[in-house]
Amino acid sequence: MSVIIGTLTNVALLMYLSRRLLGVPVGWGRTLVVAALQNMVGWYAAEQVLGTLGVTADTPTLPVLLVVVVLGGCIIAFDLIVLTVLEAIIPTWSVPTLTSVVTGFPSAVRRLRRYVVIWWILLKNGLTAYIGPAPKRDLDSPRVARSLRKALTEAGVTFVKFGQMLSTRADLLPASYVRELSKLHSDVEAEPWKDVSPVLTEALPRPSDEVFKELDETPMAAASVAQIHGATLLDGTPVVVKLQRPQARRQVTADLDILRRLAVRLEKRTRWGRHLGVVALADGFADSLHEELDYTVEVGNMRSVAAASDLLVPTPYPELSSERVIVMQRIAGRPLSSAAEQLAALSDEQRAELADRLLSGVLRQIFVHGVFHADLHPGNVILTDDGDLALLDFGSVGRLDRPTRSALTMLLYAVERQDSIAATDALLDLMDRPSGLDDRELEREVGKLMLRFGDGFAPGGAGTMFAELLNVVVRFGFRVPPQLAGVFRTLGTLDGTLQLIDPDVDLIGIARDRGSELAQSLLGRDAIREQAEHQLATLMPMLSRLPRRLSRITEQLEDGTLSVNIRPLGDASDRSWIARVGSQLNLSLLGCALLFGGLFLLTRAAGPMLLPTVPLWPILGAALLFVAFILAARVLAGVFIADRE
Repeated sequence: MSVIIGTLTNVALLMYLSRRLLGVPVGWGRTLVVAALQNMVGWYAAEQVLGTLGVTADTPTLPVLLVVVVLGGCIIAFDLIVLTVLEAIIPTWSVPTLTSVVTGFPSAVRRLRRYVVIWWILLKNGLTAYIGPAPKRDLDSPRVARSLRKALTEAGVTFVKFGQMLSTRADLLPASYVRELSKLHSDVEAEPWKDVSPVLTEALPRPSDEVFKELDETPMAAASVAQIHGATLLDGTPVVVKLQRPQARRQVTADLDILRRLAVRLEKRTRWGRHLGVVALADGFADSLHEELDYTVEVGNMRSVAAASDLLVPTPYPELSSERVIVMQRIAGRPLSSAAEQLAALSDEQRAELADRLLSGVLRQIFVHGVFHADLHPGNVILTDDGDLALLDFGSVGRLDRPTRSALTMLLYAVERQDSIAATDALLDLMDRPSGLDDRELEREVGKLMLRFGDGFAPGGAGTMFAELLNVVVRFGFRVPPQLAGVFRTLGTLDGTLQLIDPDVDLIGIARDRGSELAQSLLGRDAIREQAEHQLATLMPMLSRLPRRLSRITEQLEDGTLSVNIRPLGDASDRSWIARVGSQLNLSLLGCALLFGGLFLLTRAAGPMLLPTVPLWPILGAALLFVAFILAARVLAGVFIADRE
């Protein structure tokens, strides 16, 4: 029993000293293994060394104690060397802890099953050859884009929505991918009422029969995340109820975890993954999808768009809505995607007026209010029974700040006036200026683009124009912000919706005319006066203090007492970095000094004898080498930890 207690005590002591002396968080598991192995070998090695030195029971205690301390130091130094090498080869953060392995085993099994399914989908669609370190060279082929669309569709709702998000990033993906991914849809069969009714029961503040006079258990429409049911309130008001599927959140959360793991692997192993920044894309997509799953956010989006638009928007009932349920006004009509007969019954003038109303309303959302519906495909625009237009599905709503709206307005105004210089300046205001930009060449490219699409006869319409504009800015090294890419995607999608209403609509021409009107309204005399008053009100506190400050400066100049204080290390992070570097440098210098001192003493055979066969100087030299090894291990471990941070 005493042997077991002694062994455990030695192991615990080695673990504690090793972690403390290294000064960095090394995993307990590897420290325990190294300390246990070293304890097993250390006893045998110590007995052999003491026997070789001639230590017996009659040897004085103090010299033996010094030798034992040096041997213990050598054992600890060896532990530190092993732990440092392990930390360099297999960092602690890359090895899961025992607790995480045990608690995460069920989810790991589920992920493994899902990985097998996803891998089979990729294999079946011929995509596995493009995710290795040496992918095939026909990555931009339309065939690969079609295969990717099919694979995302088979993989389920999360991957479908990820593909839909990628279809908005024409600045990152080739045109063939944008076209294919824009075709993605996630319509599925509705779930039985008995499965979705608990969601409604949990969300409502009181029983459903005290809220609804009638509730249709057969859904009006169904998608991968939610389904829509018709209902009537107790006062007779017709409404629709949007119910989130019971398993939607759990499925999306699990798939998002897998999607991010795949993104990390692709960014590490593939050149195209690093170029696209797939980890950042996956993180941004996860944030937006979590927001989309929270229906309280969608209710807020509906109210924001309603305030920013003269188009019809359903009125939500916030007191009856929750994170998984929305109760909203029912608008009688049909989506444009299935309203061909109703549109055909309208005159050409009525259809042109509807198209102009829709486009003008969206432009006002974007350029005046900065809150706009970002997914205006034909299924989200309703042709009402009285011949008006209404918007649906506010899970995807874009927002633009005032400077971005002003720059976009100036861009439209410059396009309307065929002014390539002003258009280039507007682009530079919208996006960060890339290094080495050739302004004159960019002006020429923008000018050619405006001339090409300015007459309204260029093939492809507005969708092609926006794609070409994105190609130009990407070719010149600009990084397109996601909110700006959302604007281009909205206008490009809107072009196809407008074509259903009026095939002869000229989106570019109307946008130019409306852009000119918006520019005049935003940059007219009243708008400039209002902006000037706002800026003056902002500057008033500073202007009121300016005379006093100027007086102090002139007085100090006259007296010769003016001084300037500079704090080059005012930032705490800068001070921390310098302190860390200085500490590493000091430890390195001290370790080198101790190393040379220890080597010098080890070579000294003469001097006082510690034991009959052991001189004192080599023992002291070994002690100095022990300290030098500790300092070296501490410096190296600190370097590895800093690199990971």
